[in-house]
Amino acid sequence: MALHISSYKHLMVWKAIQRSKTVWEVLQVQCLLLKSSLDHHPFFISQFLLSASAVSLPFAAAFFHSLPTLPPLFAWNTLIRATAATAPLRSLSLFRRLQASPLRPDSFTYPFLLKASSLPLLRTLHSLTLKTAFLSHTVVANALLNSYADSDALTSARKLFDEMPLRDVVSWTSMLAAYVSHNSPADAFSLFRQMGSENQKPNFITLVTLLSACTKTLHLTAGESVHSYIARHSVEMDVALGTALFGMYAKCGKIDKALLVFNSMAETQKNLQSYTIMISALADHGRGEDVVSLFSQMEDVGLEPDGVSFAVVLSACSHVGLVDEGRRYFDRMVRVYGIEPTVEHYGCMVDLLGRAGLIQEAYDIIKGMPVEPNAVVLRSFLGACRNHGWAPSLDFDFLAKLESELGANYVLTANVFSTCASWKDANDFRVAMKQKGLKKTPGCSWVEVQN
Repeated sequence: MALHISSYKHLMVWKAIQRSKTVWEVLQVQCLLLKSSLDHHPFFISQFLLSASAVSLPFAAAFFHSLPTLPPLFAWNTLIRATAATAPLRSLSLFRRLQASPLRPDSFTYPFLLKASSLPLLRTLHSLTLKTAFLSHTVVANALLNSYADSDALTSARKLFDEMPLRDVVSWTSMLAAYVSHNSPADAFSLFRQMGSENQKPNFITLVTLLSACTKTLHLTAGESVHSYIARHSVEMDVALGTALFGMYAKCGKIDKALLVFNSMAETQKNLQSYTIMISALADHGRGEDVVSLFSQMEDVGLEPDGVSFAVVLSACSHVGLVDEGRRYFDRMVRVYGIEPTVEHYGCMVDLLGRAGLIQEAYDIIKGMPVEPNAVVLRSFLGACRNHGWAPSLDFDFLAKLESELGANYVLTANVFSTCASWKDANDFRVAMKQKGLKKTPGCSWVEVQN
């Protein structure tokens, strides 16, 4: 909605609307609209409602319903969009009021409304868009396709996709993403081949989606084909695409190729998440020295690690046995970056020390935690006690923090006592397990023989 602002007064009001960021400022602008009679002007109504809905949705709704004139369609769409995420029933109520007014919904109305609709209502709106010919608008059809996918109606989404008279790259990408999110990667690969046969060029979002499917299925050949396409067509490598590409190689066991892709990316194409994922991948492949080197590189380029980054590097130190480095990272996290450790950080330290056989130090960390240790931390500690054949004096309060409904916890604790020759305690736990009728779920593993 455009307006030729011809007066100084109108310009000042428009600037005041743009600057309003708090409820108090919005109230002041509303008074200004009333005093200047601009609450009848479609442009100022629309701009004020757009600003107010971002500050206070109840206030914006109250302003909308108190208008002395019929709000313009832009204002209806603004309020429908704002309420769709938090109060979907209100957005549907607004839509019904819009239908009863002299105005008619447009191609911007339906995408907002579809996001707020349940599956039965989606089918109703699907019929309505057919009757009103809005389904021929690609933006409406794409929104409906995404809504079907979000509602787990994959068959309906594909039927709509096949019936679309005009499909753009968003349509193809949305359908690909739907298949990937519903664990149907084979259908995603098939659709991508169809996309190529119809001469529809993918964008970087399409390629990221397809790489996600390759990662889920560990389909290295398909992932290499996507990489080849990126190279042949000189697709610009941004953060998302580069991270998806080296993440795919890492998950498929090609850690050297993953590192090669990572190192080939410019620093402007990397962010904290990219470094964190690469560090985690290196740890999974036992590359301890590379983990330490890459974390230092991340700090050197000016990226400040967060709690997630430290959890990853502490877990990496645990898996590759870097005890001194783990202690140093934990200390830097608290002292240099001022990050308060969470249960996950303490759990990584307990696991790190436990694997190294430093049982007493791990136990001291658990006892000194400012938060309650969860069952994962305690099981990790007890597992270390069992593996190293020694345990400190465990009090009842410590053991009571384990989930009492899991038979595996009783077996683990009994094994710890057996290892330490505390036969009576071990027997007590096994008897308690039988009395409660608990059983330990047998362990299992799987191996893929052929692709």
